[in-house]
Amino acid sequence: MKRPLIAYLILLPALLFGAQVPALAQSQTWPDHQTTFVNDYADIIDEATEARLVKELKTLRDETGVEATILTLYSRRAYGTSLSLEAFATGLFNHWGIGDAEQNGGILIYVSPYDREMRIELGAGYPRGFDRVAGNIIDDFFIPAFKKQEYAKGIEDGSIAVFSQIARPFHAGEAPPSTGPSDGTLVAGVLVALGLAGLGFFGLRKYRRCPQCGQRGGLRTQRETLKKATKTRKGKGERRVTCRHCDYLAISTYTVATTSSASSSSGGSFGGGSSSGGGASGSW
Repeated sequence: MKRPLIAYLILLPALLFGAQVPALAQSQTWPDHQTTFVNDYADIIDEATEARLVKELKTLRDETGVEATILTLYSRRAYGTSLSLEAFATGLFNHWGIGDAEQNGGILIYVSPYDREMRIELGAGYPRGFDRVAGNIIDDFFIPAFKKQEYAKGIEDGSIAVFSQIARPFHAGEAPPSTGPSDGTLVAGVLVALGLAGLGFFGLRKYRRCPQCGQRGGLRTQRETLKKATKTRKGKGERRVTCRHCDYLAISTYTVATTSSASSSSGGSFGGGSSSGGGASGSW
C-alpha cells in the first residue's frame, strides 16, 4: 500500500525536536483513503494480518451491509493539531462518508501509535448504549496488546470483537447491553414511564420490523455496485433487503458518491454515511 510519506517527512522535525508543525503539514485536514477496508498508513499491520482483516471486513459488508474500515496514522498531527481525537475521528468519518447513508451503521477503527491513542467511531444509527460496548472492547482487546507493542494483534482481535459485539448485533436488531441502574424495579418503572415513544427516542426505532411478517431483527441488507463511480461521475448500486423469518424481498437503487483522487484507483468509495460523535476512545 502506498504510504502518505510526504506528510510525515514534513512532520519529522516537529516529532524529533518539538518544533512548530509547518503550515504545509496542516494544509490537508483529512487523509485520503486508498481502499474502503484497511488503510495502514502507520505501517503497523503485517501483510498476512491485513489480508485476514480485509477478508473479515468484506464478509461483514456482504452479510450485513455494515461498512467498517480501519485506519492507522503515525500521528494525526500531520493533518493539524487544533482538533481533539474525538472531533478528528468524527470529522474524518463524515468526510469519507463511511456507512450506508440510509441506516448510518458505519464503523471507523482508528489507531495512532505515536500519539498512543485510538478510537472506535460509530455511525449515527447506533444507539448510545453501544458506546459502552466500544469502550469495553478497547480496554479488553486493543489496549493490552498495544501496551506490548503488538499492534497487529490488537487491531485484529479488537476489530473482530467490534464486528461480533457491535456490528452484527446492530444489524440483527439487538439492543445494546443496559447501562442503567442495577435496581430492576427502578429500571422497569422508568421504562414504563417512557413508553414505546421513549424507547424509540433512545434508538430502538432503528430496529425495523419486517414489512411482511412483522418480526424484528430479521432484515438483512446486501449491496451490489452496478456502475462504479469515478472522479467526475457518480456511480450506481443496488440494495437488496431480505428477511430471515420469511420470503420478504425489497430491491432499490442508490447513488455512489464520486471518488477522491486517492480512492479512485483501487479502493472505491463509501456509501455516504455519517456519525454524530458516538463511539469510544482509548490511550496507552
